[in-house]
Amino acid sequence: MPKPLLPVVNRPIMEHVLRLLKRHGLNETVVTVQFLASLVKNYFGDGEELGMELTYANEEKPLGTAGSVKNAEEALKDDAFLVISGDALTDFDLTDLIRFHKEKGALVTVCLTRVPNPLEFGITIVDEAGKVERFLEKPTWGQVFSDTVNTGIYVMEPEVFDYFEPDVSVDWSGDVFPQLMKEGKPIYGYIAEGYWEDVGTHESYVKAQADVLEGKVDVEIDGFEISPGVWVAEGAEVHSDAVLRGPLYIGDYAKIEAGVELREHTVVGSNVVVKSGAFLHRAVVHDNVYIGQQSNLRGCVIGKNTDIMRASRIEDGAVIGDECLIGEESIVQGNVRVYPFKTIEAGAFVNTSVIWESRGQAHLFGARGVSGILNVEITPELAVRLAGAYATTLKKGSTVTTARDHSRGARALKRAVISALQASAIDVRDLENVPLPVARQQTARGSAGGIMVRTTPGVPDSVDIMFFDERGADLSQAGQRKLDRVFARQEYRRAFPGEIGDLIFPASVFDSYTGSLLRAVDTTGISESGLKVVVDASNGSAGLVLPSLLGRLGVDSLTINPGLDESRPTETPETRRAGLVRLGEIVASARAAFGVRFDPVGERLSLVDERGRIIEDDRALLVMLDLVAAERRSGRVALPVTTTRIAEQVAAYHGTQVEWTTTSPDDMTRVARADGTVFGGDGMGGFIIPEFSSVFDGAAAFVRLIGLVARTQLTLSQIDARIPRAHVQRRDLATPWAVKGLVMRHVVEAAGDRDVDTTDGVRVVEADGRWVLVLPDPAEAVTHLWAEGPDDTSAEQLLDEWSAVVDSAGR
Repeated sequence: MPKPLLPVVNRPIMEHVLRLLKRHGLNETVVTVQFLASLVKNYFGDGEELGMELTYANEEKPLGTAGSVKNAEEALKDDAFLVISGDALTDFDLTDLIRFHKEKGALVTVCLTRVPNPLEFGITIVDEAGKVERFLEKPTWGQVFSDTVNTGIYVMEPEVFDYFEPDVSVDWSGDVFPQLMKEGKPIYGYIAEGYWEDVGTHESYVKAQADVLEGKVDVEIDGFEISPGVWVAEGAEVHSDAVLRGPLYIGDYAKIEAGVELREHTVVGSNVVVKSGAFLHRAVVHDNVYIGQQSNLRGCVIGKNTDIMRASRIEDGAVIGDECLIGEESIVQGNVRVYPFKTIEAGAFVNTSVIWESRGQAHLFGARGVSGILNVEITPELAVRLAGAYATTLKKGSTVTTARDHSRGARALKRAVISALQASAIDVRDLENVPLPVARQQTARGSAGGIMVRTTPGVPDSVDIMFFDERGADLSQAGQRKLDRVFARQEYRRAFPGEIGDLIFPASVFDSYTGSLLRAVDTTGISESGLKVVVDASNGSAGLVLPSLLGRLGVDSLTINPGLDESRPTETPETRRAGLVRLGEIVASARAAFGVRFDPVGERLSLVDERGRIIEDDRALLVMLDLVAAERRSGRVALPVTTTRIAEQVAAYHGTQVEWTTTSPDDMTRVARADGTVFGGDGMGGFIIPEFSSVFDGAAAFVRLIGLVARTQLTLSQIDARIPRAHVQRRDLATPWAVKGLVMRHVVEAAGDRDVDTTDGVRVVEADGRWVLVLPDPAEAVTHLWAEGPDDTSAEQLLDEWSAVVDSAGR
């Protein structure tokens, strides 16, 4: 970035300089430009917005301080002119400087100022009348004989151009002034009072911000002083629970959330988002930056369009360039430089500058498709590119089903997705807002694939873009890699004008879904049982399918929270828990058989028994497993390796067997599709009912559960009571990407002669049956650990032991 464009309190230094010139009646200005000249021209234009007249003199090669002014001679030859640097912040009285020049009849007047450390500047000595006696460029301490330095501000008569040639590199202090002094020309020095800072280092740049905020320099600050020293620009949104300790500045349309603490000398640029719990002190943040929750920024500079993710720490003196990504929980040490367009991986510790390499890995697909913060990581532009890449993996003329949840963000992104698909010769069946299982089921009815846009579960400001195959299941690993390759190469297919895809909106989607579900799942005994159930739709899209479903089931039901709430497209763990407690109260008072609570997209299900007690998700899996296995008496159930081994006991008791899968829903779907599979679940509210679908489906699980309870005539609490208690504990450890492979090798070596299962990660089984699973996260710099023992204490001890193994390998 050209130094004149560096913002000081959200305005480029050069703009502060131009406003100073205008204040002193200097409206016609020639700007000499060389390095990244187009950026300067594009920003300031012809000066009309400032009420000035700007023209530009381009240097084809470096011409020095005097040569560059000579290059603009044509515009300066008629009258005395002032030369001023575009990258030094000052509030000098230029009117008095010009008056002094005219009074002295000088050919050149040099503006001087006093500084405590003159080593980095040219020293100038003047006599009592103000005439310059000597110049000395960049002295050593042994040569320092004055604290009066040359500021690079001059008033000159046009005759000065007669003393050197054009198109050669010439400096004022080193070449021209000594020549003029030798010839006895009148060169005077004017010692200015006021502020002057040559912004040439990180320290001086941060100091300039502080000085403006402290009122030490007379410049215009764009905004309102809402309390002493706290400046807030137009459109900024500052939560009342944010802590502001001025002096500080918040730019236009910035958003400061509750729990943020902004301390002295912090400057927040335009459109910056600072999430809850973040702490900033003496931090200079340029425009369009995202600062995640619990981040800590001190004495650093952050370039524009950069994303600082959750719990990152950036220390004093660090500089982060434009358009960088600083991963979660990473630490950038003091005085480190991260050049533009770099990625710092999550959990990284960076103590040397990142210039060429990108210290990170781009993982397009995570556990829920392509996920990220709305309009930070997941933008409409990214959605278009992703959909274009997906379309390119399909044949022209194929049909893709699209759907979304009830959030505004998902609606906006889905429109971008549809446009990209049509422009790539793909026909689109748009379901609009439907539960996720409905989107999957409809995709499987003749589409080549599907795309669902939804709010990330539990994270209201993030979205997931989910890609389905022709069966409505998540894309396989091979399918993800294929899409990833097309996306990375940007080899998108485009349709010719006659090939633009069609867009249709299918009718009777919910009737079609419920009809298929009730034909596939055994509902015998339900209508005769007289069961009463309470159903919580959580104000989500699950409520759209319930009227049709419950009416056809013929069950006595009470539905709560059926309406859509755009402001709550997902729920936090706390909200979900409170909803379950409320559901339990209603179930108990209504004397219902049980209660179910859908997640907002109808994919997952939570249970409450007839007494109103919450059945935790891991227990709900065992309850459903017990019911299904008792009825089927044979077959196979698909469970992830993280599930308690008590599931094996339950399955075996009823004559069924467990097939252990990876934690990937794609793998569970593969097993669920196979003949002989009677049930699947992940212990987090996700249930697979294979006779209807091979993917998680809340409504299908609900219908299956009603039928099972009706036919067994047992209560959920009775079933729960006959299943042994499980003791599984979990822990997550930060692990840099660079050592993940090393960590897993250490785990295998540490296992020794114990039994080792590598279905997913490494599961080490002790001789007494206790086990621990070490699993690296596929998308984040984290290693997950699960352990099971006869009680919680032994499971925790096992976690401690293997956490030490993981930590020692990561050091």
